[in-house]
Amino acid sequence: MPDSFDLIVIGSGPGGYVCAIRAAQLGMKVACVEKRETLGGTCLNIGCIPSKALLQSSENFEEIAHKFADHGITVEGIKLDLARMQARKGEVVSANVKGVEFLFRKNKVTWLKGAGRITAPGKVEVAGTTYETRNIVIATGSESVPLKGVEVDEKTVVTSTGALEFEAVPKHLVVIGGGVIGLELGSVWRRLGAEVTVIEFLDRLLPGMDNEIAKNFERVLGKQGFKFKLGHKVTGAARTGAGVSLTVEPAKGGEVQTIEADAVLVAIGRRPYVEALGLDAVGVALDERGRVKTDARFATSVPGIYAIGDVIAGAMLAHKAEDEGVAVAEILAGQHGHVNYGAIPGIVYTWPEVAAVGATEEELKAAGTAYKSGKFPFTANGRARAMGDTDGFVKILADKTTDRVLGAHILGPDAGHLIAEMVTAIEFGASAEDVARICHAHPTLSESVKEAALAVDGRPIHI
Repeated sequence: MPDSFDLIVIGSGPGGYVCAIRAAQLGMKVACVEKRETLGGTCLNIGCIPSKALLQSSENFEEIAHKFADHGITVEGIKLDLARMQARKGEVVSANVKGVEFLFRKNKVTWLKGAGRITAPGKVEVAGTTYETRNIVIATGSESVPLKGVEVDEKTVVTSTGALEFEAVPKHLVVIGGGVIGLELGSVWRRLGAEVTVIEFLDRLLPGMDNEIAKNFERVLGKQGFKFKLGHKVTGAARTGAGVSLTVEPAKGGEVQTIEADAVLVAIGRRPYVEALGLDAVGVALDERGRVKTDARFATSVPGIYAIGDVIAGAMLAHKAEDEGVAVAEILAGQHGHVNYGAIPGIVYTWPEVAAVGATEEELKAAGTAYKSGKFPFTANGRARAMGDTDGFVKILADKTTDRVLGAHILGPDAGHLIAEMVTAIEFGASAEDVARICHAHPTLSESVKEAALAVDGRPIHI
């Protein structure tokens, strides 16, 4: 007789494994279904973790090749060992996925190996065995969105998965899509020697991010060697002896062009992965974008079935999924799990980094919200000067009447770390004045956050 559980989580990515562990901490008997040979989902295996490993390695290479000389450090005979770089990436991934496996053993979470399918409320079939459970959480994540006319083979025309596995640096990499994934992976291969061209349907990079940040980011990447074709679309791809020939035309119509590339990365977005889960058969409703419909407590249209992470509405971010995993576990335990969606940061791990939390200026204008803005450039920050990383600025948006922080946007060195202070500020309802009054250590990059907060009131010290 198969085991029965209090909770079965389908998917072991950041949302799924965190949900399983938190539920186990709360005293539930928990199982987690995963069809991969390793735990951790897309994020740990072929997403966040391996991409950050390559971003770090490629940034080290860039520093030695182009930046150390400014610090009086001369390095001769620089050589790229891509095979070793890729092997190190694998080691980082292995350590992380084994860490999740350890946490499952520690918290007595059962790993059900195989693809999961919901056969009825309270029943999940895995590898031919049906398990009973009081509750089910769908946490199956997302997959790359395909592009009509561009066939992916994960060798020459790749998604983010294949872009992590190149065995040689492409001479010319074309990135289709000017979002986070495309710009991060484009950065990796540009640093290692590739010419990188980004083709984006919209007339700007980073849709959804603050427009002023995006425009300045485009300028910074241009200085690094990126080439952009904004307001264009790819309508076809043909294999050639040397690589791929892309058919490109203006998004609003115009002259058709041809671009030759050694490799093409398709990064136009991601879509919920709900294939073969049996949702139709059990009556779990999806929305018009193929996402699982849920209420404020993550419940689907079928009692006892819940969903979190990339398969539901909202930003497709690992940390958003983690918070939802904790929240739904606590709700199932009779507690009051909650996620503040106004305080979830978004980060682009290029260099410089881009980070944001809360509302953009465009969103505040569209909502008719009266606001104040304070900005401070990294060119005026002592630590940034010492580092030689002065591109970018911090921008803080606050309510014009109450001074409450409504949004924060950073383009600059370590922006992903710096944004945490502003996430905390928004979570606790702080004002720009509150942030400005906090003593920030000198000399640190974080002083730029303080100065931007002072600038909201028109009184920055160092500009």
